[in-house]
Amino acid sequence: MNVEFRQSFVRDLRRIRDRQLADRVQEVIEQLEQADSLLELVNVKAIRGHDQYFRIRIGDFRLGLFLEADTAVLVRFLHRKDIYRYFP
Repeated sequence: MNVEFRQSFVRDLRRIRDRQLADRVQEVIEQLEQADSLLELVNVKAIRGHDQYFRIRIGDFRLGLFLEADTAVLVRFLHRKDIYRYFP
């Protein structure tokens, strides 16, 4: 699957200070690139009310993404208390 990064996602990643969390995000991105569909990944859930929007749980953080044809567009990476305020 192709992966595309939005500027907001890159900005959110720069704010991460925890090295272990950054490594886990990198692992999820690599798994996403190798997967044929989101069903192959663990901790993926659809956002209710939005057909093409999904979130991936990484500890207390959530990675917000949407599907555009065969491309996963990563939009936000925020703490679970903030993600639904800014995504979708």
